[in-house]
Amino acid sequence: MANSAAAPIMLELVDEDGTTIGTAEKLSAHVAPGRLHRAFSVFLFDDSGRLLLQRRALGKYHSPGVWSNTCCGHPYPGESPFAAAARRVSEELGAAPFLLREAGTVRYNHPDPDSGLVEQEYNHLFAGLVRGELHPDPEEIAETAFVTPGELARRQAEGAFSTWFMTVLDAARPAIGELTGAAAGW
Repeated sequence: MANSAAAPIMLELVDEDGTTIGTAEKLSAHVAPGRLHRAFSVFLFDDSGRLLLQRRALGKYHSPGVWSNTCCGHPYPGESPFAAAARRVSEELGAAPFLLREAGTVRYNHPDPDSGLVEQEYNHLFAGLVRGELHPDPEEIAETAFVTPGELARRQAEGAFSTWFMTVLDAARPAIGELTGAAAGW
């Protein structure tokens, strides 16, 4: 009888400069106090300059049901952050980015009080455009919404966002401003 258990998802452990120093199983890297690992965050916009948010599926083990950036995740060991970001956008949203560009890196340590897990990440940021119809994977995404800066502020006042959301958004703002133009207000 074949083993039906899925192989553990591995990710890259890194030092403070983002240099790979090893690997770890995904969940174990998030158990407090957390282990510094490589991650990515994507911010996609429509042609009107509205940001695509996702509300994480309720079945996710980490930060279920909260709003966050368009897509985030972890490259597999040896996979470039850019390739991982493009792959996960396609897997989660059922759409390919029309344009995707690097938007910097940020290092943070965010404990999640609800789950007890910790985001201890060296995060590669990407910004781009998305066009066409989305087909979100319901195992990953409960809901999507395109928002203006004002709509984002209202949503933040009304509900829960991921612990890392503002950190990655603030770090990506210069590149987002170049992509969307100053008039968009990001």
